[in-house]
Amino acid sequence: MAQKRSVYTSFIILDAQSVKNTDPAESSGYDGGKKVSGIKRHLAVDINGLPMAVHVTTANVSERDGANALLALNKSQFDLVQRVMADGGYTGNNFAQSVQAMINAEVIIAKQSVVPCQ
Repeated sequence: MAQKRSVYTSFIILDAQSVKNTDPAESSGYDGGKKVSGIKRHLAVDINGLPMAVHVTTANVSERDGANALLALNKSQFDLVQRVMADGGYTGNNFAQSVQAMINAEVIIAKQSVVPCQ
């Protein structure tokens, strides 16, 4: 007998992507890390990679600030979330504390594994 999964998840992954846009200057910013002038898409996805929430900002908004806004604007989507995984762009106690306060979830920072060249 197949078990049904809840539409709500207990684990999400956060990430952001800076992309060029052709809108007027007031709706774009510059991401110095990626050297892109445009917008930034902040995403929260479930374990299957399906979007739970999307928030679009100018490219100059940091990953942490964009993720905080995404979580605040979509709080009801994350009622059952217990863990949030993100990459190194989200490090810092302030971000982990704000996620804990907002949606009562633990933040896990994924470490990039480096494979030595042979």
